[in-house]
Amino acid sequence: MSPHQQTHVIVGAGLAGAKAAETLREEGFDGQIVMIAAEPERPYERPPLSKEVLRGEAARETAFVHDASFYDERDIELVTGTAATAIDPGRFRVTLAGGRELAYDRLLLATGAEPRRLPVPGADLDGVRRLRTLADADALREQLRPGARVVVVGAGWIGSEVAASARTLGAEVTVIDRAKVPLEHVLGERIGAVYRDLHREHGVEYLPQTGVGAFEGDGRVSAVRTTDGRLLPCDLAVVGIGVAPRTELAEAAGLAVEDGVVCDERLGTTAPAVYAAGDVASAWHPFYGRHLRVEHWANALHQGPAAAQAMLGRPVVYDRIPYFYSDQYDVGMEYSGLAGADDELVVRGDLERREFVAFWLRDDRVVAGMNVNVWDVNQHVQALIRSRAVVDRAALADPGTPLDALVPATAAS
Repeated sequence: MSPHQQTHVIVGAGLAGAKAAETLREEGFDGQIVMIAAEPERPYERPPLSKEVLRGEAARETAFVHDASFYDERDIELVTGTAATAIDPGRFRVTLAGGRELAYDRLLLATGAEPRRLPVPGADLDGVRRLRTLADADALREQLRPGARVVVVGAGWIGSEVAASARTLGAEVTVIDRAKVPLEHVLGERIGAVYRDLHREHGVEYLPQTGVGAFEGDGRVSAVRTTDGRLLPCDLAVVGIGVAPRTELAEAAGLAVEDGVVCDERLGTTAPAVYAAGDVASAWHPFYGRHLRVEHWANALHQGPAAAQAMLGRPVVYDRIPYFYSDQYDVGMEYSGLAGADDELVVRGDLERREFVAFWLRDDRVVAGMNVNVWDVNQHVQALIRSRAVVDRAALADPGTPLDALVPATAAS
């Protein structure tokens, strides 16, 4: 079958799916492309939802991946407000809600992830919200007014960014977190304390090592009861306790699933002609020698195009170092790599001024790095990670030693 007669179907219309469709056309595929979006919106990016869009500093239009005309101009059929209900890899078919059946030559699963729910009484009360979709951001923005009492459950990236945005808008914010400090599971206690202090300085009440016993209210949430018995009155509660990959379609179709849809380094699944990308993909990573599922924006941005290349039969291996970023108040950061709880921390710069680069070492080699209010160094951090070079701790911690000089120096030692 010639390329112009083929049909490539993309299930999921987030950033990964949108960039995959874009890449298919850029690479010369002139067959049919069909994108299936469960949401009524065209593809959009999620990072602005907890920051500029939530605060009303940027119009919701700025979150969209492409202009409204993009899909028609490139002859991409975008089916919005319709979920895929089944895939049949043996027959190369996708079934949509409403009964429409699509035949495909290549299929990309970019179904994303679903926010986890708290299994406690009152979790379904009005006013208990999550932030994942553009509609979620719209609803939250309407309620984040000066003086509004907001309880944020969870101090991971989403919870921390929502807390910062809510406080910037003048809301009274309390954060409940099971960890000792925000982001402890990613950054460790010492760097997490930087974010704890940042939030407290901006007037956020941070309650560490605290869980939710129940949400209380008559139809609408009016208070959060903690596991240690405190009652926190609120007008709004936002739950941000992580996400789970949307693997139901893949599981029902018999694809291998283990914390995501299992893929090889070319993002091919265990079913022929079926690929996966973005939050749902657990892909073999040659650099790390294991499967990784990365939930961040940069992964979707780059993994979608890589999957499109693979769908076209091009030689491609997805081996990018994981990367993410966050902005809270006047503190911006970039993080690259993968650190573990037992890795050694080395800091160059000033933690108190929140201008530093943190490095995590394992066997004297940099495995992760995070630059906070220090810019134009991320490429050097990634080079250090990829070099696997033994580093000199004193030079690593010394702001006077250029990071780019450390890669060849340590690699040659």
